[in-house]
Amino acid sequence: MSNETRILIIGLIASTLRMATPLIFASLGGVFSEKSGVVNIALEGIMTAGAFFAVLGSHLTGNAWMGILFGIAGGMIFAAIHAFLSIHLQAEQVVSGVGINVFAAAFVGFMLYKVFGNPSQSEAVASIPYPTEFFAKIPVIGAVLKDLNWFVWLAFIMVIVSSYIFNKTPLGLRIKAVGEHPKAADTLGISVYGIRYFSVLMSGVLGGLGGATLSIGILNSFRENMVSGRGFIALAAMIFGNWKPKNAMIACLLFGFAEALQLAAQGFAFKLPQEFYAAFPYLLTMLVLVGVVGKTQAPAADGVPYKKGQR
Repeated sequence: MSNETRILIIGLIASTLRMATPLIFASLGGVFSEKSGVVNIALEGIMTAGAFFAVLGSHLTGNAWMGILFGIAGGMIFAAIHAFLSIHLQAEQVVSGVGINVFAAAFVGFMLYKVFGNPSQSEAVASIPYPTEFFAKIPVIGAVLKDLNWFVWLAFIMVIVSSYIFNKTPLGLRIKAVGEHPKAADTLGISVYGIRYFSVLMSGVLGGLGGATLSIGILNSFRENMVSGRGFIALAAMIFGNWKPKNAMIACLLFGFAEALQLAAQGFAFKLPQEFYAAFPYLLTMLVLVGVVGKTQAPAADGVPYKKGQR
C-alpha cells in the first residue's frame, strides 16, 4: 500500500467518525422521543439551535465548555416547545416539528445579525481543545485517534448509556411502556405526560449536542444552513436502526461515511462530477428509507397524542 493510499484511508476513517458524530447524537435524541410516543421531526431545528447557542455561549464567555452548556440549553428550549405543543396541547406532531424547524432557522438568522452583525455567519470562537499530540503517539490507531475530537468519544459513550437505559433500567421500561401502551402504563401509575416530557427534553439535550458538535467541535463558528438536513438524516438512521441506539449508530456511521467520501473525493484517481458526491449522503438516505419501509416497526403509540382519562 502506497503512503498516499494509507493517508487517504486513515483520513477517510477519521472523517467518517467525525461526520457521524452529530448524527449519532441526534438519532439517539430521536430514539428517546419516539420510544415514548412523540414523533420528533423537529430534530433539524433543535440541532440548528444547539449549533448557534454553542457558538453564542463560547462567544459570550470565551469558554468553549460553556458553549456546550449553551448548546444543550438551546436544544432543550426548542424541544420543550415541541413537547408542550405535542403533549399538552395535543397538536399534530409532524406539523409542530416542521413549524419548529422553520422557526429555528429564522430565529437563528435574526440572532446572528443582532449578535454578530452578519445574518449568514458568526465570527470565530473558542473551540474544544483536543490532545492531538498525545493520541498521535499511540501505536497503530493513533493516526486515526489524533484527528478526532471529544464529541466523537462522548457520542459512543452515549450510545452505550442509552442502550443500558432502555434495556436495563426501570426508566427505560417506563419509556417503552408509554410508547407502546400509554393507557396501560397510566393504569399502572406511570406518568405518561411526565415520561414523554422527559424523553422529548432528552432529544433536546442530545440534538443540542449534535449541533454543538458541528459548530464548536468540527468547526469554530456558526454558518447559515450548516446543519443542512442532518436532522432528517438522523431520523432516517433512527428508522433504519429500528428505534434501537446501537443499530441507529451503525446507520449513522454509514451516512457519515457517505459524507466523508464526498470530502475525500478530490483525492480519488477516478473523477466524477462534484455534484454527485455532494448529493450522495442524501441519495443514500432515500435509498435506505426505500429499503427499510415496511421492515421496521415503530412504537405502537408513536405519534398518537394521549389524553388522560380517555377511553
